Amino acid sequence: MSSLLGILYLFLLLSSISAKNRDYKWEVEYMHWCPDGVDGVVISINGQFPGPTIRAIVGDTIFVHLTNNLHTEGLVIHWHGISQIGTPWADGTALISQCPINPGETFLYKFKVDKAGTYFYHGHYGMQRSAGLYGSLIVEVPKDEKEPFHYDEELNLLLSDWWHKSYHDQQIDLSSKPFRWIGEPQTLLMNGRGQFNCSIAAQFSKLPIPQCKLRGDEQYAPQIFKVHPNKTYRLRVASTTALASLNLAIEGHKMMVVEADGNYIQPFLVENMDIYSGESYSILFKTDQNPSNNYWISISVRGREPKTPQGLTILNYIPNFASKIPNSPPPLPPLWNDYNYSKTFSNKIFGLMGLSPRPPTRQNRRILLLNTQTRIEGYTRWSINNISLVFPTTPYLGSIKHGINNAFDTKSPPNTFSKNYNIMKPPPNPNSTYGNRVYMLKFNTTIDIILQNANALGENVSEIHPWHLHGHNFWVLGYGDGKFDHKKDVDKFNLKNPPLRNSVVIFPYGWTAIRFVANNPGVWAFHCHIEPHLHLGMGVVFAEGVHLVKNVPNEALNCGLTRKMFVKDKNK
Repeated sequence: MSSLLGILYLFLLLSSISAKNRDYKWEVEYMHWCPDGVDGVVISINGQFPGPTIRAIVGDTIFVHLTNNLHTEGLVIHWHGISQIGTPWADGTALISQCPINPGETFLYKFKVDKAGTYFYHGHYGMQRSAGLYGSLIVEVPKDEKEPFHYDEELNLLLSDWWHKSYHDQQIDLSSKPFRWIGEPQTLLMNGRGQFNCSIAAQFSKLPIPQCKLRGDEQYAPQIFKVHPNKTYRLRVASTTALASLNLAIEGHKMMVVEADGNYIQPFLVENMDIYSGESYSILFKTDQNPSNNYWISISVRGREPKTPQGLTILNYIPNFASKIPNSPPPLPPLWNDYNYSKTFSNKIFGLMGLSPRPPTRQNRRILLLNTQTRIEGYTRWSINNISLVFPTTPYLGSIKHGINNAFDTKSPPNTFSKNYNIMKPPPNPNSTYGNRVYMLKFNTTIDIILQNANALGENVSEIHPWHLHGHNFWVLGYGDGKFDHKKDVDKFNLKNPPLRNSVVIFPYGWTAIRFVANNPGVWAFHCHIEPHLHLGMGVVFAEGVHLVKNVPNEALNCGLTRKMFVKDKNK
């Protein structure tokens, strides 16, 4: 026994010695930029768009000194997929985990990365993600560890969508009466680059669209992916889109999916793959095609009628010229509304046996969340169990930890919805209410969430919604069509090898079941990752073990009612 303890102590000592502190100083400001060839304004970090890529190793501690130079608005950054164990105040969710960082102020994000995987970061205040506030975050395994797959080299792809209308104007449209929808994005971006009103594949188009005349140094010139023949490449891909669900393809190359949201999965081969906002994957592909050619990498809109052209770049086989156009037209995506195709892909994802932990066999609490489009005083909103989320002026983390009862509505939110609700029809009474209640979860218990999709306000309209849970990974127990039926559907749950994820989709008129353990002290958002949908209230808030949270910096809570508390403390 003593020898085992000695080995464990040595392992922990070596881990602490090898772990590094990675220190960054970031200044966030507006910047003129041409993501797609049309002059616009982006939110940049240190003059970069997208923001700088963070690369770290498991066990490292990240320090980001973030200065807000936006002058007229607050700011936070969410580290998407990082569990923030012990640092819930660093999750970067405005008015949930922290106060917005005021113009001119600097806030220190400090957190440990404890799990290898493909992640990203993005703004989480208002709709700043739509303005380009995002970047990649890659966590690698320790040097002495091996992953359950082999590759020679690595590539990174961050997907996003872009509008020519500013995100401020979009927010005004969404909050207008009558309602003004933001419309489809003008352009799909790959690593922050896309092309509007021209195409690098114009010669294959049936539409009268001009060929892009690019020198290569333009801000919107595609980033070419250079590869050597007869190698195996790992492509890390993450989607930070504000609206678009996407389909990714590499012309002529099959892709083996091996990682999802930082979790290993049973490898499976696909010719193309769907990726929803908030999701990340690692895929392996072999450069085994004719080495004298280049090949297309394409992204296409899924789940919405595609009014946005494909996003394209080139897989450049060295030593071919990067400017050499592939011989064939870009890959054709599945039909935008072929949801069976999408469901088939999602149902192929399983946890990797032996490395992916199994879920608890029983739940302690089941919460059913009905997702509906509603109205409040004539304004169009999204609601969960007929409550449309609005945030209080005091961060939940501070008000719950310090027992400030009048900071938000302390009544319990609905645990379910009416059994008589017809999800196939528009709501008979479309009126809902604003709310900021919190689901108080008993610490260390197992929670099941059933996400139930339904018809929107219009007839025969039900949309795809990708949901993201902060502070946790969860097991995806299953998907189903129609209304969830406890008696029939629970028996279909996959408890053998469900995948661990932090983001998951609900399909039109369907349900998705997830399970997680409420073992991370803090207050955590769970919401649709489509930016305008969260802005319109599609989300809920979970709290667990908040009394166990320690060492919260005063700057994180220095607003609202907690600000008054700190002022009193200073005056004592």
